[in-house]
Amino acid sequence: MALFVDLNIVNTTDRKRLQSLIETAAHLGYSTVALNHVVELQGKRQEIAKPTSVSELFPSPPIVQGRSKPIKIVTRLTVIVSDASHCNDLRTTSPHTRLYDIVAVLPKTEKLFHVACMTLDVDLICINVVEKQPYHFRRPSVNGAIERGIYFELAYSPSIKDSTVRRYTISNALSLMQICKGKNIIMSSAAERSLELRGPYDIANLGLLFGLSEGDAKAAVSTNCRAALLHGETRKTAFGVIYTVRKTPAVEEKDEERPLSKRAKTKSD
Repeated sequence: MALFVDLNIVNTTDRKRLQSLIETAAHLGYSTVALNHVVELQGKRQEIAKPTSVSELFPSPPIVQGRSKPIKIVTRLTVIVSDASHCNDLRTTSPHTRLYDIVAVLPKTEKLFHVACMTLDVDLICINVVEKQPYHFRRPSVNGAIERGIYFELAYSPSIKDSTVRRYTISNALSLMQICKGKNIIMSSAAERSLELRGPYDIANLGLLFGLSEGDAKAAVSTNCRAALLHGETRKTAFGVIYTVRKTPAVEEKDEERPLSKRAKTKSD
């Protein structure tokens, strides 16, 4: 049985509404959900709050439908960037950013989209679905993100509320599919109320409308989401490992660069 994931449940101060959302997600068969804290960077320096304590909010999480285990709740930060200085803040990043299980970015311009794909230390890049895409997706940027293990997120709940937004969502999704060919896509709800949540198989069918194949559509609510979570774990623990890994091949490369005659002489000695 596939494990289904929704990486975008909008975090709210209304505790009852949040509990209702989590209960509905568990009833629909989602084994993991992410509480999404959204920050729109405006000033040059803006402090990012610590993630919500999941154990305090949900001392006893609901049991997933069809499984004997309780639903797993993780934390997510989504940063909306509209200026290059915001990217610098996200690179150096406050210590609180690393406390989140998932870090996503919503770039507002083509240049920022390219920077997010190529250099930012994030797990997800959000595709704007509430308005017409203001720029074209470029193959080098998209391929760069895929090579770095970053996933692109399409949120479906805005398209449920408004028919115009639905057209934008489908149009923007199809534009992205032409470049990425269905690779590294996740679909999530961005739900603020329980009524906005849909079952994982319904979302997989919606993926066909977005230009995904049947296999890619199912992966977008299961295996790809789990891979994004794993990418987040790696991001949180990779600092300090990178430099020790880099030094070993550097020595080997030096030896490899030696002329063959000298290498043979060394071995004979």
